Amino acid sequence: MGLPNYALGLMSGTSLDGIDAAVLETDGERVLSHGAWLTVPYEAALRERVRGVLGGRGTVPPVAEALTRAHAGAVRALLHQAGLAARDIAVIGFHGHTILHRPEARRTWQIGDGALLARLTGIDVVCDFRSADVAAGGQGAPFVPLYHAALAVGLERPLAVLNIGGVANVTWIGDTGGLIAFDTGPGNALIDDWLLRHTGRAIDQDGALASTGQIAEARLAALLDNSFFGRPPPKSLDRDDFTIAAMEGLSVADGAATLTEFTARAVARAREHLPAPPRRWLVTGGGRHNRTLMAAIARTVAAPVAPVETVGWRGDALEAEAFAFLAMRSLAGLPLSLPTTTGVPRPMPGGRLFRAVAA
Repeated sequence: MGLPNYALGLMSGTSLDGIDAAVLETDGERVLSHGAWLTVPYEAALRERVRGVLGGRGTVPPVAEALTRAHAGAVRALLHQAGLAARDIAVIGFHGHTILHRPEARRTWQIGDGALLARLTGIDVVCDFRSADVAAGGQGAPFVPLYHAALAVGLERPLAVLNIGGVANVTWIGDTGGLIAFDTGPGNALIDDWLLRHTGRAIDQDGALASTGQIAEARLAALLDNSFFGRPPPKSLDRDDFTIAAMEGLSVADGAATLTEFTARAVARAREHLPAPPRRWLVTGGGRHNRTLMAAIARTVAAPVAPVETVGWRGDALEAEAFAFLAMRSLAGLPLSLPTTTGVPRPMPGGRLFRAVAA
């Protein structure tokens, strides 16, 4: 491969909270250094516009353009913060925002215009990371495990890295480097949807409301009585594969408590599919800030559970860093996904490259 270089990764997660942007020095195989990062919260109007096209509903192109322009703003802000110029960045890894994920139909849809982003920033852009995987019969998710493995060099194994975004997924890293990954179930999405409907706030800060509620065990059992949990990996979920309908009639606190426990018990069910018990679970994504959820996961997996910051990783920047890493892998023609992470038939390269041109 060529000399290491700097890549900039962008991630807009299923929680709809905003854009994470991070600079990473990498050759697509090793992580050489971590650069600046930031989060740009979505303006409320843009968040609702994106929410309005989930599932492919509505008129998507103008929302995709607005989303892309917001990402360009995040790039400019990060370069300014880091004291970097566009010429210092080899490539942007632009995930876009997933509005539909149906791998069984060989379809996944991340909105965002790579050509427009390249023009607006003056930096080459790799986007559309998941389509090749899904077209080949893979699940198209999770897509961060190769980055987890690169970060985990030197850590005690077997290790589980649990990412709790809107959907939760786990990466299992074995003693000899084996890698297994799959979605475990809902992450924050159902909790957020429940809070938004009943309080107008799209987050249970620190799990404070859930901590005051009672778990509705019968309703929880009904949620867990789903064939997804027993299905062997690889497997993935769309944000809307589970809903809050089963919580209707509960108090706001009891609904929050039950949905929080649902996320935790879904994680515990994932242990059935791991070749060996993890020595510990490192948690990334927004869910690691939810104390009630973290305590529930620790109780249900019966193993040490800690945020990724305990080993020096940057949880709020990690997914953006991952797409910087994957963009460099794409430029080098390296695989972005594996049979054991997405079920793709063979190690699969991917991504579409858009060269920067003068605006």
